[in-house]
Amino acid sequence: MNPRGFLTEEEKENMPKVTLALLKRILGYLTPYWSKFLLVFATILLSSVLGLLPSIITGRIVDEALVGKDMELLIKLLLFALVTLTASQLVTVMTNYLNAWISQHIVFDMKNQMYAHLQKMSHAFFTSEHQGDIITRMNTDVSGVSTVISTTLSNILSNIATVVTTLVALFGMDVKMAVVGILVIPLLIAPTRSAGRTRWKLLSESQEKNDEMNQLINETLSVSGSLLTKLFTREQSEYERFVKVNKEVTDLGLKEQLSGRAFRMMMGIFTQLGPLLIYFAGGYFIIAMGDTTLTVGTITAMVALVNRLYRPVESLLNIQVDFTRSLALFTRIFDYFDREVEITSPKNPKRPDIKNADIVFEHVRFGYTDDVEILHDINFTVKSGEMAAIVGPSGSGKSTVINFIPRLWDVDGGKVTIGGVDVKDFDLKYLREQIGMVSQDTYLFNGTIRENLLYAKPDATQEEIEAACKAAFIHDFIISQPEGYETSVGNRGLKLSGGEKQRLSIARVILKNPTILILDEATSALDSISESAIQDALEMLMKDRTSIVIAHRLSTIMEADKILTLSDGVIAQCGRHEELIEQGGIYKQLFDTQFGRMIPEENK
Repeated sequence: MNPRGFLTEEEKENMPKVTLALLKRILGYLTPYWSKFLLVFATILLSSVLGLLPSIITGRIVDEALVGKDMELLIKLLLFALVTLTASQLVTVMTNYLNAWISQHIVFDMKNQMYAHLQKMSHAFFTSEHQGDIITRMNTDVSGVSTVISTTLSNILSNIATVVTTLVALFGMDVKMAVVGILVIPLLIAPTRSAGRTRWKLLSESQEKNDEMNQLINETLSVSGSLLTKLFTREQSEYERFVKVNKEVTDLGLKEQLSGRAFRMMMGIFTQLGPLLIYFAGGYFIIAMGDTTLTVGTITAMVALVNRLYRPVESLLNIQVDFTRSLALFTRIFDYFDREVEITSPKNPKRPDIKNADIVFEHVRFGYTDDVEILHDINFTVKSGEMAAIVGPSGSGKSTVINFIPRLWDVDGGKVTIGGVDVKDFDLKYLREQIGMVSQDTYLFNGTIRENLLYAKPDATQEEIEAACKAAFIHDFIISQPEGYETSVGNRGLKLSGGEKQRLSIARVILKNPTILILDEATSALDSISESAIQDALEMLMKDRTSIVIAHRLSTIMEADKILTLSDGVIAQCGRHEELIEQGGIYKQLFDTQFGRMIPEENK
C-alpha cells in the first residue's frame, strides 16, 4: 500500500490548472530526447509481453507436461520460462538505464537554465525571496523532475502496457474466466483504497504532531531557548507540555502501525479469495457445466495473470495524484522561470570611458513597494576624483542610494548618470566592472584566501595579490598562517575574525582596481587599531578615484570633500563638515549625537 496515494488538503487547494500551454511547455523539455523515449516505450512494451510468458508457460506445464507425464517437455518449458524471465529482467535493466539517462539529462538542462536565469535576477529578487525557497526550487524541485520522468511517467506507461497485454492474454484464453477475473479486481482494490485513506489520515496527523514536537524541542533546547526557560523557571511546565505532545505522537504512531497490520491481514484474505473465486468458477464450468475447452492449466495461468493485474490497476487509480503532483512540481519551477529579469543591458549598450566622469543623481525617486516611496527627488553630484560621504539616520535609505550606481536596484523616477550617460544605458557587465564595492556584510566563499582574492581578478599574478594584501594590511597575517594564501577561510569566512574578513574584502577590491569606489560601512567590523592601520590604505585606494562612502566613523566624515545628509527621503544638506556644522540642522544633530563625545568641545 502506498498511503501517499492521496492528495493533502493543501495540494487540493493549490491544484495546478491543466492547460494545453502547460503540457506543451513540459513536453518541450522531453522533445530533444524523443528518439530515446520511443526506445523506452518499445522496451516497456516488450517487457510487458515477456512478463506474460511465465504465466502462459505455467499453464502448458500443468496441461501438457504434468498431466501428459512428458518429462522432456517439462524440462524444455522450464528452460523456456527461465530464458523469458532472464530476458524480461535484461529488458527492464535497459529500460531503467534509458529512463535514468533521459531524466538526468533533462535535469541537467533545467538546472543550467534555472541557474542562468537566477543569476540574471535583480538584487530585489534575492532580498525578497527566502534563500531556502531558492535552494528548494534549484535543487529539490528540479531534481524531482528526474523522478517524474524516470518513475512516474515510466510507471504510467508500464502499467498501461501491463494491463492491456494482460487483458488481451486473459480474453484470448477464455472469455468467461476473464470476466470472472476482472470482477475480482474491485474486491482487491476496495480495501486498499479504504485502508490507505485511513492510514494516510493517521500519517498526516502524526506528521503534524511530530512537527509540533520538533518545534517545541527546537525552541526550548536551543541555546537561547534553554536560557529563557531557566531565567523564567519554566522547566516543569515545558516538560509537561512535551510529555503531552509526545503522548499524542505515540498514540498516533500506534494507531498507524495497527492500521497497517489490519490492512495487511485484509489484503492477505482478499488476495487468497481472488484465486479461490477463479478456481471455484473454473471448477463450476468444468465439473457442473461439463466445459471441455477449459483446462486446469488455463485456470492456473489465469490466476497468475489476474494477480499480475492488481498492482498496475491500483497504480493507475492513483494516476490523478501522480499527475497532479508532477504538474505542481513543474508549475513551481516555471514560476521562477517566468519571473521577469528586471535589470538587463539595453539593446544597444554603451561602454563610455568614465575615468574622469561625474556621478549625478537627477530627481531620483524610489520605493521598495508601489504604495510607499522612501526616496523623493534626490539631487546631487559627485565630481570626478571627489570623495563624498552620505550620512543620515538608520533606515533613511543611504545604502539604497549607492545601490543605484551599479544598478543593484533601478530608480522608479529620475535618473543616475555617470559622465552624462544614464546607468540604464550602460552595458551592465561593463558598468559593474568599473565599480568596486566594500559592504558592511563581508561575504567570502568557502575556499582559500587566494580563491577569494582571485574572484576580483582571475588572472592576477602572485605579485599583484601580495601588493593588494599589503595595501590592505592583511599580508602579514596571511603569511603567518601555515598554508599562507592557501588557507581555507571556512563557510562565509567563519575561520577569520571580522576585521580579517573586512581587510581581505578590501584587498579584493584593491585587486580589482575600480574607477569608482563605494564603501558601505567598510570599516565597521574593525577595532580602533585595525581601522587606524587600514585608513591609510583606504585613502590610497580612494586617491584619484570617485568615491562614495557611507560611514559613521568620524575620520571618514571629516575628510570628505562633500557630505550629503539624507533625511526623510531627501538630501537635506550638502557641503563640507565645517559648513554643515555652521548651518546647524539635521547634520549637526547627527554629528553631536554620534560624535560629540569623541572630540573636545573646542575642536567641534
